Amino acid sequence: MSKLRYYKGLFLVAAIYDLILGLVFTFIPKSAFYLIGIPEKAPDFTGYLSLIGAYLLIIGIAYFLIYKGDLQKNLDLILIGLLYKLAYCSVVFYYFIIGDLPHIIFLVLFGLIDIIMFALMLECYISVRKQKEIQSLS
Repeated sequence: MSKLRYYKGLFLVAAIYDLILGLVFTFIPKSAFYLIGIPEKAPDFTGYLSLIGAYLLIIGIAYFLIYKGDLQKNLDLILIGLLYKLAYCSVVFYYFIIGDLPHIIFLVLFGLIDIIMFALMLECYISVRKQKEIQSLS
């Protein structure tokens, strides 16, 4: 498999993952809490969860645009995407450390997936940026 195909596949997976989470948290946020067995942790007002879901939808669309487009031309979107993954991981790890995480799944599943995606997107960003610099010298 070529690196280009691998990177594009990474962003397709990231798009699908975030679009699904985005749909759930935008339209049925309380259901997510029921699904993982912590309905009592679901807030009465779910507006901010819907807003987070909407952000997930937007970043999912951005990942899809990266997948469909030219990686070099979308280098700025790749950077935003990897910063988004870093932000989620930072928040989850912080709340885990202070003991205020509503459920371990936010760390073990979502945190682990996002830290892996962050690392892979960072590798992609560095590789594509390096290729772009080499091509600009030619």
